[in-house]
Amino acid sequence: MPGTTPTLPEQPDWLWRNPEPKRSYDVIVVGAGGHGLATAYYLAGRHGLTNVAVLEKGWLAGGNMARNTTIIRSNYLWDESAAIYEHALKLWEGLPDELDYDFLFSQRGVLNLAHTPQDVRDSMRRVYANRLNGVDSEWLDPKGAAKVCGILSVSPDARYPVLGGTWQPRAGIAKHDHVAWAFARRADALGVDLIQGCEVTGFLRDGERITGVRTTRGPINAGRVGLAAAGHSSVLADLAGFRLPVQSHPLQALVSELLEPVHPTVVMSNHVHVYVSQAHKGELVMGAGIDPYNSYAQRGSVHVIEQQMAAAVELFPVFSRARMIRSWAGIVDVTPDASPIIGPTPAENLFVNCGWGTGGFKATPAAGWVFAHLLAHGSPEALAAPFGLDRFTTGALIDEHGAAAVAH
Repeated sequence: MPGTTPTLPEQPDWLWRNPEPKRSYDVIVVGAGGHGLATAYYLAGRHGLTNVAVLEKGWLAGGNMARNTTIIRSNYLWDESAAIYEHALKLWEGLPDELDYDFLFSQRGVLNLAHTPQDVRDSMRRVYANRLNGVDSEWLDPKGAAKVCGILSVSPDARYPVLGGTWQPRAGIAKHDHVAWAFARRADALGVDLIQGCEVTGFLRDGERITGVRTTRGPINAGRVGLAAAGHSSVLADLAGFRLPVQSHPLQALVSELLEPVHPTVVMSNHVHVYVSQAHKGELVMGAGIDPYNSYAQRGSVHVIEQQMAAAVELFPVFSRARMIRSWAGIVDVTPDASPIIGPTPAENLFVNCGWGTGGFKATPAAGWVFAHLLAHGSPEALAAPFGLDRFTTGALIDEHGAAAVAH
């Protein structure tokens, strides 16, 4: 209900501290998911800004951060994408020590399969582009793919025969809720206020200038406001009086019962858009492509997940008797070029970080890094500069549709 504070789920004891908002902050970040928490951490730790609040309408990391499939990689095609995702991967490699938190970062590699001659051509093109950008990537033939993942069927008689795949050894997975808690704990220790149960319902203005936010816990003034609320960026933009070129779609996933360790890596298929990994506890984590319709519902169409799982069982016959434990959907913001928006908005002092599609989790530290710079200085640094809103009027798009080895 509007105006009420939601009951918080089980979290580490220190997260129960939920301070009353101050009347004014230098920076307010809307959204306490991975991107919002990473932004707060880098604002305090890298830029020395500690009078910062992260506002969350529900509970910390209870949105898309709790509904992703934990995959981390940087083997994107275009230069701009490769740069920001590779920066993220390099940050990931140092974060467990930097944050002093074991969030189960596992560099077990990612194998992107090719099933058609066109898949092969596109995949090899991406390998060459990755190498030019200093991203570890190699092409594997079917025997090489089977060597990397012994339970993968490479039978030529399969409905989706494996003709090879791209392999990024440094890629992997991490435990998503622990990642959020790691950033939150460090931001909290640096003096950032993490305020849960505080929904933004509007914006304070001085003419065209945003001066703060209206919330269910009262108005709060701010020097700058950053929006990092995946799945709800367009709603917040509407409250501020402008539209964003994003559409929100359900993105489905599921987990199986606990199994013995059998799946050594992460396998993805662009052609049928199935991705499969095995979590540290033992469950299989499997996902499908986004549902074709717009929705804010955290569930998806049954036929979409059924078709993808049928394809997954053909690729992995050993999983045919595994039982599903639960399924869910996150809400992803998708832009016309399937690349994020990071930059200022038509409203002065209001900035946005959204539109990551299926790339949001893997980008978490880099998204926080560049968004913190933007909120601290009012202008983007080089990594984020190509991702501004102005590209949709200039035509300088970064079209990762299909090119990034995911079928958006």
